[in-house]
Amino acid sequence: MSTAIVRETDFKDLKLVRKGKVRDIYDTGDAFLMVTTDRLSAFDVVLPDGIDGKGKVLTQISVFWFKVMEDIVGNHLISADVRDFPEVCQKYADILEGRSMLVKKAEPLLVECIIRGYISGSGWKSYQKEGHVCGIALPKGLKESDRLAEPLYTPSTKADVGDHDINVDFEETVKILGREKAEKVRDLSLAIYKKGAELALSKGIIIADTKFEFGMVDGEIILIDEVMTPDSSRFWPKESYSPGGAQASFDKQFVRDWLESSGWDKTPPAPALPRDVVEKTSAKYWEALNLITGKM
Repeated sequence: MSTAIVRETDFKDLKLVRKGKVRDIYDTGDAFLMVTTDRLSAFDVVLPDGIDGKGKVLTQISVFWFKVMEDIVGNHLISADVRDFPEVCQKYADILEGRSMLVKKAEPLLVECIIRGYISGSGWKSYQKEGHVCGIALPKGLKESDRLAEPLYTPSTKADVGDHDINVDFEETVKILGREKAEKVRDLSLAIYKKGAELALSKGIIIADTKFEFGMVDGEIILIDEVMTPDSSRFWPKESYSPGGAQASFDKQFVRDWLESSGWDKTPPAPALPRDVVEKTSAKYWEALNLITGKM
C-alpha cells in the first residue's frame, strides 16, 4: 500500500519535546502528541531513507496491542483519532492521520524491558561465545532461532539517540527502579509477551523477541511508546520457520542484511538504500499489519 512518506515533521505552533529515532513528540498542554514518522534506524543510526507508510503501520499495530493488553496493564493511549486531538492539531490532520496518538504525560522508567522467546540476534551471538544470554545460562546444543523453554527477561538501559543500549542484569534494574517496580515491569513484560506471542502465532506470526517501555502516571505503572511492532520485535512467518539459521522476517531485516553487506562501518552517516530494499521493507511492514490486525 502506498502513501506519502513522512520523514520529518515541523509543526511550528506546537512545542517539540523530543525527536527520537522514529517518533516526534509534541506537547499539547494536557497531553503529548506522539507522531510516528517513516524514519528507519538500523544499528542505532537513523537512515537517510524513509520507508513508505511505516509510521502508520507501527501506530496501528501498537493501538491494536494496547487494547488487547488492557486486562493486563493500563497504557498511555488517549486517542488515535485525529478528530479527538486539540484544535491546534487539526491543520496537520493530513499528516497525522493514521500515524499519531494523543497520549498521557507519563514519566518514563529508565529501563527497556526485553523479552526473548527464541534465540536470535545478539542473544545467539552471546550464546555461541559464552553459553549464556545476558548472564542467563542456557542448555547446551541450542540451534540458532530455537524456541526457548521459557521466555527470558533481559533488560537494558535506555540510550539517547545515536547511543547503544546497554544490557544489564535484573539486579541492576533493581538499583535503577527499586525492587518493587523492577519486579513489576519484569512480570508485566512476560505476561504481555506470552499473551501477544500466542495471539500472533494464531495469525501466522512468530514474535521471536520484543521490547517494552513503561512509565508512571499518578503512581501507576503503564505501558507506553510502542507495543510488539516490527520495529520493536523480530517477526517471523510461522509457515517458513525452521530452526538452525536465520529466519525470514516481517521487519527491517532486508535493510540490516543490505547494510551488513555494503561495507558500512555502522557509524553515521548511513548510506542511502537501494529502491528495491526500501520497497521490500515497506511491503513487509504492511503485510505484518494485515496479518495482526486485519487492516490494510
